[in-house]
Amino acid sequence: MAVTLALVIFLASYFFIIIEKFNRAVIACFGGVLMLVFGVYDINIAFLHHIDWHTITLLLAMMILVSITSQSGFFEYIAVSLAKRVQGRPLPLLFAVASLTAVGSAFLNNVTTVLLLVPIIFTLTSLLKLPPVPFLLTVVMASNIGGTATLIGDPPNLMIGQAVSHLTFNDFLIHLSPVVILIFFIVMFGLLWLYRKQLLVSDEDRKKLMAINPALYIKNKTLLVKSVSILTITTIGFIVQPFIHVDLTSIAMVGALLLMLVTHDEQDMEEVFRSVEWVTLFFFVGLFLLVGGLKEVGIIDELAKAIIYYTEGDLPKTAIFILWGSGILSGFVDNIPFVAAMIPVILEFQEFGMNELDPLWWALALGACLGGNATIIGATANVIVAGMALRAKCPFSYWEFLKVGAPIAFVSFFISTIYLYFRYLVEFL
Repeated sequence: MAVTLALVIFLASYFFIIIEKFNRAVIACFGGVLMLVFGVYDINIAFLHHIDWHTITLLLAMMILVSITSQSGFFEYIAVSLAKRVQGRPLPLLFAVASLTAVGSAFLNNVTTVLLLVPIIFTLTSLLKLPPVPFLLTVVMASNIGGTATLIGDPPNLMIGQAVSHLTFNDFLIHLSPVVILIFFIVMFGLLWLYRKQLLVSDEDRKKLMAINPALYIKNKTLLVKSVSILTITTIGFIVQPFIHVDLTSIAMVGALLLMLVTHDEQDMEEVFRSVEWVTLFFFVGLFLLVGGLKEVGIIDELAKAIIYYTEGDLPKTAIFILWGSGILSGFVDNIPFVAAMIPVILEFQEFGMNELDPLWWALALGACLGGNATIIGATANVIVAGMALRAKCPFSYWEFLKVGAPIAFVSFFISTIYLYFRYLVEFL
């Protein structure tokens, strides 16, 4: 009875998350609480063993860091400076914005990056009289690709990194960034070719952009110095974490709290807390509760057995299966709940004699993060940009996104398959 109940609650919650008729965080938390109310498992077990408070806290700390930094005008200054550097030429501007998005998504996280850059894109495209949709779609693709490169870049990687204690920030950077960089340049070549005839700017509009002084976007120089310094120190802390042996969450929290302390004169702390993306945080809590219920009743164990049976315990076959399976499914269901469900499945593989799991984690990270580009509901960043575009009265449809995103996702999977095969799997054949 408990197995059936857990599965029904989980699938019903997923259905309502996918159709997006209600707030996703409310649905996830409601489904998770139903698991507790109907006795699928105990609330103490849920809070002590299944909700990953490290992930929640790390996300919260990064949101605070970026929120305060954004108040200085730093990100607007960078974007306008880039636009002037390419002299307002549309295709170089598209590449510059995409590069900024990819780098920002790797080191700040992709959700925060698109929230910061999309309003700037509306400003730049308005000045240059350019259609904003090509820029918006490019930013989404770049955010999901760039976020794949690091532990903190995309929520799925963050969840994997917190679940697997030996994987550090540098491990993600070393193992994923080479293929991410290759995919980024190949995808950008395709997007620049696709939009080459749509993006045309008059000399007069380019002159208007060139007349803008980027320094005018700096709202508070003192806040700028403090926030950028502490954000940089925090990022360095992530990189040297294997040597200083301090948990990533602790490093992020120290950075966030230190920044709040040193900027208390420049910032209203209540406003900082209001700027935190609480919906995202509670969405994670709900997902952990839902997946915890599946694990408690044994469904996760059975799923692990089924994958092992299908792949016959062969590591290369299992890795490729996870890459493509997670990639395709992440295109049609948000990659966050999918990865939340897959992490305990992969951990269970050790019970069946598969000891070398690292290639499987890289396969899951690549599939889930890059698969998010396939459809408009594939990743949190996609949904956020689509909502902002709708509010700005320049929306793009599900199919318009699909025509661009699906080919990019499949090209990314092919490149990732080759990369995984030659870097990790060929020795197991």
